[in-house]
Amino acid sequence: MEYHVPVLLKECIEGLAIKPNGIYVDVTFGGGGHSKEILKYLKGGRLIAFDQDEDARKNAVEIQNSSFTFIDGNFRFLKRYLKGEGITEVDGILADLGISSHQIDSAERGFSTRFDAELDMRMDRGADKSAKDVINQYSEAELHKIFGMYGEIKNAKTAAQLIVKERVNRKITRTEELRNVLRQIAPRGKENKYYAQVFQALRIEVNEELKVLEEFLEQTGKVIKKGGRLVVMSYHSLEDRLVKNYIAKGKFYGELEKDIYGNFEKPFEAVSKKPIEATEEELEKNPRARSAKLRIAEKL
Repeated sequence: MEYHVPVLLKECIEGLAIKPNGIYVDVTFGGGGHSKEILKYLKGGRLIAFDQDEDARKNAVEIQNSSFTFIDGNFRFLKRYLKGEGITEVDGILADLGISSHQIDSAERGFSTRFDAELDMRMDRGADKSAKDVINQYSEAELHKIFGMYGEIKNAKTAAQLIVKERVNRKITRTEELRNVLRQIAPRGKENKYYAQVFQALRIEVNEELKVLEEFLEQTGKVIKKGGRLVVMSYHSLEDRLVKNYIAKGKFYGELEKDIYGNFEKPFEAVSKKPIEATEEELEKNPRARSAKLRIAEKL
């Protein structure tokens, strides 16, 4: 089985503008599609790849290349791990923020609305908090907030109330049980999209995805060399907004800041004004590329 078809592969590689002797980082190794392609361009350079998923670890073992180093860890600790490898500066960083097809298709991981499985959704299976904990332990107000913010569903308050009411009788521990609860309030004819939005909200909360993204982006400004590239692919508006704001202003909220001389303080300049999206040709081969938005920036 294909682990994960790398999205916008050619565009990502072009965006990195790889120097053969440079140091590059792929912070979302997954099936290794992007990493394997980067390695083809390196002669004397290095590639450091990150992933905290045990299946990705198994894929990394297959790469027998002296330029390649795999780090079994979360990219929120980018600087710390690079320092451990004796690296303080890099020429480019690639992040593909999408959940891999393999994770979605692994029924037992509980990421997909298509299968009945335990409500898990942890990218790192050693992590403490699972989707089951969120559903059964979070207050109504907390559930309302994450469904509204991360799932962007219109009846987030109703969904939260319903879950809290249902879990009084018995714990909601499986994906099928959660779908059955939500079936009462899902919009007619758009049930699957609705469940997917709720599952997305849970996944973001369980893995602290937006917080991790902010921590990661702030470190990229410090570790990428002048003229180096940051290449980030996101799959929903919340992530894309954070990436866009960071590239445009060097921060996530508020306006661009100036230093005492009146110069704008921001680490990056966008290479292209608009995000790059998949072509019709790519979408035919890989429908999951539909929501991908690729942003490329250069270190000032």
